[in-house]
Amino acid sequence: MGQKYKRWYDHDPLLVEVMDLLRNFQDDLKDQAEVFLKKIEDHVGKEAIESFYAKVKPANGNRWYDKDPVLSRAVELLRVVPQDIQRQASKNFLKALKDQGIEVDFMKNIEAE
Repeated sequence: MGQKYKRWYDHDPLLVEVMDLLRNFQDDLKDQAEVFLKKIEDHVGKEAIESFYAKVKPANGNRWYDKDPVLSRAVELLRVVPQDIQRQASKNFLKALKDQGIEVDFMKNIEAE
């Protein structure tokens, strides 16, 4: 039987790192979340994103990312895509941070993969 995780992203250390970065630097990284959403919108359309988000948005909204609509949409999309897409999106996110001059120690491990 597969391993049980407390949070939906605990299965991948890379994803855990991205979520921790988003949580700890919400204001600074909001632009990256917007870029992520824009790329998704370019592929599937804004209406599809809005329709999807309306279906998966929690009723109570007590999670840390529910307080910001941009972060909430980005995290919810990341949550439901297949694990290989989650991993690629995480790598792209960290690469974008590096390109902006934001160094993250964890990235050294990623580049070795």
